[in-house]
Amino acid sequence: MNIVHVLLGGFVVLLLHVFNVLILKPRSLRAKLERQGIEGPSPHFYYGNIPEMKRLKLQLHSTTTTSTTQDKVDHHVCVSHTWLSTLLPHIQKWANQYGPMYLFSSGKIQWLMVIDMEMVKQIIMYTSLNLGKPSYLSKDMRPLLGQGILSSSGTIWAHQRKIIAPELYLNKVKGMVNLIVDSTNIMLRSWETRLESEGGVSDIKVDEDLRSLSADVISRACFGSNYVEGKEIFTKLRDVQRALSTIYVGIPGFRYLPTRNNREIWRLEKEINSKILTLINKRMKESQEQDLLQMILEGAKNYEGSDGLSLSPISCDRFMIDNCKNIFFAGHETTAITASWCLMLLALHQDWQDCVRAEVLEVYGSDPPNADMLRSLKALNMVIQETLRLYPPSPYVVRQAHQNINLKGITIPKGMNIQIPTALIQQDPELWGPDAHKFNPERFSKGVSEAANFSQAYMPFGIGSRVCAGQHLAMVELKVILSLILMKFRFSLSPSYCHSPAFRLVVEPGQGVVLKMTTI
Repeated sequence: MNIVHVLLGGFVVLLLHVFNVLILKPRSLRAKLERQGIEGPSPHFYYGNIPEMKRLKLQLHSTTTTSTTQDKVDHHVCVSHTWLSTLLPHIQKWANQYGPMYLFSSGKIQWLMVIDMEMVKQIIMYTSLNLGKPSYLSKDMRPLLGQGILSSSGTIWAHQRKIIAPELYLNKVKGMVNLIVDSTNIMLRSWETRLESEGGVSDIKVDEDLRSLSADVISRACFGSNYVEGKEIFTKLRDVQRALSTIYVGIPGFRYLPTRNNREIWRLEKEINSKILTLINKRMKESQEQDLLQMILEGAKNYEGSDGLSLSPISCDRFMIDNCKNIFFAGHETTAITASWCLMLLALHQDWQDCVRAEVLEVYGSDPPNADMLRSLKALNMVIQETLRLYPPSPYVVRQAHQNINLKGITIPKGMNIQIPTALIQQDPELWGPDAHKFNPERFSKGVSEAANFSQAYMPFGIGSRVCAGQHLAMVELKVILSLILMKFRFSLSPSYCHSPAFRLVVEPGQGVVLKMTTI
């Protein structure tokens, strides 16, 4: 009889927990903002607004012919950069319906969408640890991010940034230029060999090679002499990224279901963690190299929480594994994707390709690039900035209130998530002018602060205190890779190129970037 009572009691507790998670807590969060005049579409109690998001996307695809959504490029077709309305149509629709701040939910995750620039500015200026990253990143995205610098909050994030950020300051990144040049030249020699074998002209799918190149660079920077093992980890992380991009985060209990996709994610996570731990143990026994891996090892050993306690052996391993994955994912993905989009845009705009090539040849002369030369590449810098404006790696910036906070006279309750649609803001004609949807690097001729009506309207590397620690490395790597390509090759878009941006945790060319290349 006692066992029955215990089981019944446990069942009641479980029901109450489910009722709180699925109904009470979401309704309470929404009600607190609705009482302040913020509205949004009504959510389903289990899926939130996910069904409507899917319906809007399906409607759009059913009314848009293949020839207009995925045009093959020829001399008469103009590639459209207004991809957000195709990939995430709900953002603009609900903004038009409910205004520049509105509520919506994905599963049990409650969101406050913020497009109002005054509110965005206040979020940027808010430096307290009370505003951090959403908890779903370290839960639903755990196989890829865990509790690393990209997904953690509070004191553990502050400690991670203190360790990692100084290793990615510009003065340290300058010392990586030769490494990036060497890795890039290996890729370029393979392209030259291919062109020679195919009569001097060849269609090359550059995004795959650029992803491999970027992985090579970050592997050498992070893992030093063990970079080959690092590249193996990258391949598996890429597989995890693909698998995670097919799920909808926030649906309660979904990540625990033994679906085929989930089982594959679990298997890959186990293999990646094991490989990283093997590298860590190997490093501990060998001579210490001064690379990012070594900084992470030392940071884990020296960590002291708010309670004055250091990490346990298991937590220490987790700290190191998660940050290796974070650095590897962020360190290669942004660079590879942005380089691919840059080449696509330069292939479309031959005048800018010629302009940047002339600048590179003038600055470099017959010498290999160095950090001082990179600073003189003004036109190339403008092209990269414009590419990041039109195709930011992430379509939005996310935050979570870890305590009740007040912004612009609005009390945002503890637990509410905030989403800022980077891609929408960076192509807003009211902020960027009537040519906001067009490729115009000249808008950055006077710097980022003068490019738009609000300097905060440009945020491809995030915003505020959580701005990407690796942005200097990404920019230096992009300048080296693109300048060396421009010195050796001329290129245009191949007729087989299909413009189809895809959102797979990052915004990437859905069917790759195929260029028709010739040597200079």
